[in-house]
Amino acid sequence: MVADVSAAPHTPAKRRSKRGPAVWVAMYHSVSDCPEDPYNVTVTPACLDRQLGWMSDRGLRGVSMRELLAARARGTERGLVGLTFDDGYADFISCALPVLYRWGFTATVFVLPGRLGGENGWEPLGPRKPLLDVAGIHRAAAAGMEIASHGLTHLDLTKVTDEVLHSEVTDSRHLLAAITGGDIDGFCYPYGYLDERVAAAVRLAGYRYACSITPGPEGCGDFALPRIHVGMADTPARLALKRRLARLYGRAVEAV
Repeated sequence: MVADVSAAPHTPAKRRSKRGPAVWVAMYHSVSDCPEDPYNVTVTPACLDRQLGWMSDRGLRGVSMRELLAARARGTERGLVGLTFDDGYADFISCALPVLYRWGFTATVFVLPGRLGGENGWEPLGPRKPLLDVAGIHRAAAAGMEIASHGLTHLDLTKVTDEVLHSEVTDSRHLLAAITGGDIDGFCYPYGYLDERVAAAVRLAGYRYACSITPGPEGCGDFALPRIHVGMADTPARLALKRRLARLYGRAVEAV
């Protein structure tokens, strides 16, 4: 759950001076035809199809964060868009995956291993939506999607004790590794909230990157990768504008 905060403060001039479209990361959540969406976190399958089609028509390819960062390390990230789906909704399998297949795209799914097969209980308003269970995680991984952590239970990590922070960050990584049988490289801060203490805990837990919304505190680098919220209102014109302004508003994944 997160608000669309595309109008973030400007980034330093050295970022704005670069030419050409910035490499950016799209932040999705639930994909369904559910009409009730008080937090603006749901897109319909038809809307997702149009948005991914817009990317494809412009020579862009949606990829997981793992693939995007590997391409950046090689200097071949041009033309890629990171696709992320927060909260691990079960509708990722039934509604998002077929659309991703259609366009030949991959994505990163940030899941909550402390709520496997549960529901979005952190949202006081709106409909109850089921979350991925172990079988769903296996299906997503088998389809070529990256599985990454969103913490154990979707807490604001800036407000928890050190003990709870360690559990949310470290235990979630171990649980997901046991489910997938592979390493878990990525983390996503619930609500997009982080501070220096939380970013340090994620780094120490062995993750290779973490997604936020804004670039986060100074010096976070790949442990506060910014993203652009994408919702039902994002027509092709709005997507084009968001892409054009990604670097200006600090939402670009810069080369290192």
